Amino acid sequence: MTKELGVYPGRPSAIQELMSAERVLVGAVHLPALPGSPTYSGQAISEIADYGLAEASTYLENGFTSIIVENHWDMPFQKPGEHGYETAAAMAVITRRIVEEFGPRVGVSILSNAGECSIAAAHAAGAGWIRVNQWANAYVANEGIIEGQAAKTTRFRARIQAHDIRVFADVHVKHGAHAIVADRTLAEQTEDAEFFAADVLIATGSRTGSAASPDEVRGIRQNTILPVIIGSGITADNVSALLDECNGAIVASSVKDNGRWWGRADSAKVAAVARAAGL
Repeated sequence: MTKELGVYPGRPSAIQELMSAERVLVGAVHLPALPGSPTYSGQAISEIADYGLAEASTYLENGFTSIIVENHWDMPFQKPGEHGYETAAAMAVITRRIVEEFGPRVGVSILSNAGECSIAAAHAAGAGWIRVNQWANAYVANEGIIEGQAAKTTRFRARIQAHDIRVFADVHVKHGAHAIVADRTLAEQTEDAEFFAADVLIATGSRTGSAASPDEVRGIRQNTILPVIIGSGITADNVSALLDECNGAIVASSVKDNGRWWGRADSAKVAAVARAAGL
């Protein structure tokens, strides 16, 4: 039997704590290249912060509940532990600008899988949560062999007294080996992420922009007491049906002006997804 959505014995769900809502839509803010990345051209951090704030406003003023700030143009992505001080500093300054406007419902994701760096930036910025793709187990991913970051990230969070920052962790990770070779079941991976102290679980498709299947979402829900959201592939056409299966979704590609993750958030497309979701 499927467990009740978002019930976490002893405390409210992280979704309810951060966003005061039962169902949420989170818009992804894909920042231009930051200092230290191969394509950074010297753009002022204040200009990148202006860009991030404009994107966040497009989402949050057109019916979305929250946003997540990502260094998505810092490609090719580094492994956890390889990110420089400049990445944490830039992400903190930019995210702080957005938090000052919209509060701690804002999240941070430093790619790839940089749990400690994300915690540092989120704590400095006053953001409420981070996303970590590989939280438990090890994966062969685009960046190489990636180990789960739960132990290091939770200890770093405790060391800097950032206890209020919640962790949204992917299960059956896109671009990861377990999703391809099926050597561990969906139930096992779900239970691992919950056991390793994630606060919200994320179901994704096979890659950025690909939709998670309803069966996969249900498979995660059936094996956790945590809130579950979908991390990719949401459109105005499928959002209503998919939100019936979970607590919310992270949305990006379908609401960009060019239909790709690297476009700009389009207010009409954002509003259409929010209307279809009933928010």
